[in-house]
Amino acid sequence: MKNTLLPSVLVSLLLLVGCANQTSTPISNSPNIVIIYMDDLGYGELGAYGATELKTPNMDRLANGGLRFTQGHASSATCTPSRFALLTGMYPWKNKRAKVLPGSASLIIDTTMVTIPKVLKSKGYTTGIVGKWHLGLGSGPINWNEPISPGPNELGFDSSYILAATQDRVPTVYIEDGLVVGLDPLDPIEVNYKENFDGEPTALSNPELLKLNWYDGHNNSIVNGIPRIGFMKGGEKAKWVDEDMADHFLFKAQEFVKLNKEKPFFLYYALQQPHVPRTPHPRFVGSTTMGARGDVIVEADWMIGEFLKTLEDEGLMENTLIIFTSDNGPVVNDGYADLSEELLGDHKPAGVLRGGKYSMFEAGTRVPFVTYWKGVISPGVSEALISQIDLLNSLASLVGSEQTPTDSKNLMDTFLGKSDLERESIVLEASTKTILKKGDWVLIPPYKGPAFYKMVRIESANSDAYQLYNIKEDVGQKNDLSKQMPEKLQEMIEEYQSAVATK
Repeated sequence: MKNTLLPSVLVSLLLLVGCANQTSTPISNSPNIVIIYMDDLGYGELGAYGATELKTPNMDRLANGGLRFTQGHASSATCTPSRFALLTGMYPWKNKRAKVLPGSASLIIDTTMVTIPKVLKSKGYTTGIVGKWHLGLGSGPINWNEPISPGPNELGFDSSYILAATQDRVPTVYIEDGLVVGLDPLDPIEVNYKENFDGEPTALSNPELLKLNWYDGHNNSIVNGIPRIGFMKGGEKAKWVDEDMADHFLFKAQEFVKLNKEKPFFLYYALQQPHVPRTPHPRFVGSTTMGARGDVIVEADWMIGEFLKTLEDEGLMENTLIIFTSDNGPVVNDGYADLSEELLGDHKPAGVLRGGKYSMFEAGTRVPFVTYWKGVISPGVSEALISQIDLLNSLASLVGSEQTPTDSKNLMDTFLGKSDLERESIVLEASTKTILKKGDWVLIPPYKGPAFYKMVRIESANSDAYQLYNIKEDVGQKNDLSKQMPEKLQEMIEEYQSAVATK
């Protein structure tokens, strides 16, 4: 049944979310909330963000029809830390376990922590996750043949349909509410990230079984002709088909909406594209000139379009807040020989920014960030400095929940386009290394390590000295001002040291 905000309710809503970091009273017509979370999608991948070589009409529909943020950040330049911060409102560098995890890792979010789904569930929302998880499962060695707990369902999600880690890591199975989907008990799953099981083929021992070649460590167990990270045995009937994954998750996301349309719902729809291995369905192969990476971005755009059609068909668009963003910046070469760099052409995944995934430069964490709510959010562009970490307390404010004393700021008015309020500063993270962004300035402290990640061909920003950039005048971070502006440098160093004092 269509659920449309009446003008009086809309006015009340905007008044209720008017002040940052204040608790508002519950709104009488709570909107559905959907977070569409991409995996490794860069700042320059959408037409709305300047891409000319890729066609992304459905992502652009959200960006052009909603509020497009030009200073929207993931919390980290890698996936697990960003996902941790998104759900908890806590800086990932405060949790030593919040780093890229193997598929066999234990849950890194304590079940006593406040999370977005817990906040919304307490206000009557039905909550669900569909897609990539990568925050660990269980509290010790995982028995994949029994109910797995704790996991998403213990963190506030009423339902969960996930892959445990990433598409390139074992186990290559779907998990629904803690149970491996389609598992034959006579063919139990075994997973090991240290050594192989006797007689099981790997990319090194049986390269003739591969349909996708590897480099840089993706040479362990072979599933569907694709070499993975980690070793797996058993569970043949439960293994996913890589080319069907996007369709599979779309169906589950649509199903969640249809089943829960009669009352407020929260859906965390975490797509796996364009993370490796890039495995577009045959109907999308060749849809771009960029090979598999371009094709899966087009595939993901189509999935988003179909999901939006479902919201429309169910009469939900006018009462659904959609947040579209990515977990970190882009990477082209990342473990498989899929010709994505060779076929890149004129496309610039990072757009005008420097760096990419893993990097402390701006493209590591500055990502597409869009808020869309038909009839409520006016189309526009915002230069406000915001972070995904701010979603927890902002959404809490929207539904009238108490603010949680975390690193999350209540910027709901900004997300709705009713204010220019922004973060004064933010500490960003890349591979456990932190930087400070304050206003127009970025400070990168000295870190040891290579200046260039050769395997992925991305600049790390490692240096033996502090680096200082004015991101407004020099968005591509070409001019290090640390020697030219010693007073500003010292001011930023002191601000940084104060900000990370709790690390």
